Amino acid sequence: MKNPALVSSALAAALALGLVAQAQASDKAAREKCYGIAKAGQNDCGSASGSHACAGEAKVDNDPDEWKYVPKGSCEKQGGKTTPPARQ
Repeated sequence: MKNPALVSSALAAALALGLVAQAQASDKAAREKCYGIAKAGQNDCGSASGSHACAGEAKVDNDPDEWKYVPKGSCEKQGGKTTPPARQ
């Protein structure tokens, strides 16, 4: 009796994972990188300058090298830019 329950649980988990992955993919499609709006410690990934490669490592608020995902079309409204700063 335990085997059918185990199989059913495994199948339900596999289906749920597929739905979560699909939801994340569609969520990223509706978002864009916005540079210069991330607060200290709240950036979404590595900096444009390459000073670090991980999320949550921004040292200051609104650093032009740090970015955050925002809904498409809202970046400039928040004072950010959708392109990384030019390297010098």
